[in-house]
Amino acid sequence: MQDKQDTIAVWPSGARLAVMVTVMFEAWPEGKTPPYSPMASPLKAGVTDLQGISWAAYGARTGLRRLADLLDGFGIKATVAANACAIERAPDLVRAMHANGHEIAGHSYTQDMFLPYLSPEEEKALIRRCSGIIEETVGQKPVGWASPRMTPTEHTAGFLAEDGFLWHGDYNDTDLPYVVGTPHGPVVALQHSDFTDNRVLRGSPRDFLDVYRDTCDFLLGTGQPEILNLTVHAHFGGRPPMAAALHAILTHMNDKEGLWFARHDEVARWVLSGSARP
Repeated sequence: MQDKQDTIAVWPSGARLAVMVTVMFEAWPEGKTPPYSPMASPLKAGVTDLQGISWAAYGARTGLRRLADLLDGFGIKATVAANACAIERAPDLVRAMHANGHEIAGHSYTQDMFLPYLSPEEEKALIRRCSGIIEETVGQKPVGWASPRMTPTEHTAGFLAEDGFLWHGDYNDTDLPYVVGTPHGPVVALQHSDFTDNRVLRGSPRDFLDVYRDTCDFLLGTGQPEILNLTVHAHFGGRPPMAAALHAILTHMNDKEGLWFARHDEVARWVLSGSARP
């Protein structure tokens, strides 16, 4: 059982709200598609879904670049949680994002490679394989991990700590980060987003805008330090309708006082340094 230590967050420079912009850069094996799509009519089992394959490929071909340009326009540095397979398919783009100050974090090899389906030995080897691909691509070992479906195993935090990771983004029991103790040292638990872009997959991008605009204003008014994980997927959130909503969200947030736009690793280092405690 892993030990959990509560952390009372105090953000740098007296900021009231830490905003972590997260970009999920995902890939599926050749010939496979995501289990969701904007199309209402599923094809029969065994039929190759070229529409679904093309839809999923948008992230590497177009979406990630659009999101990179959008974020760079605001001067915001994001965390890119990337399947290692996606990195192998678009290494130059991922290198460019890292060079521009964005964090590259682990997110399994392909999006359908779920950790609970693996033995502990397979899971440990997978984490190290993905870490190695990231390090080989950008020249720096990752310090953060978010599992597909944000679903870890009882071993994940310990494996990550053993390999020198600082944060683990699979937690849904927290608003503020806290430290998880493992036999191999501590990792910082960071919460996943409550409302990612694919929640409006068959709805209106304006719902995404309303949720994050309202949540930002609400959290700024609580009178205590808060954190918000703003998450988009490159293959969906990078499309023009969703990118327009994200641009409007960031424009709204950028006009507010008391915000700290931070990568996941920056939040984790702040917590582990002890600075997060009053």
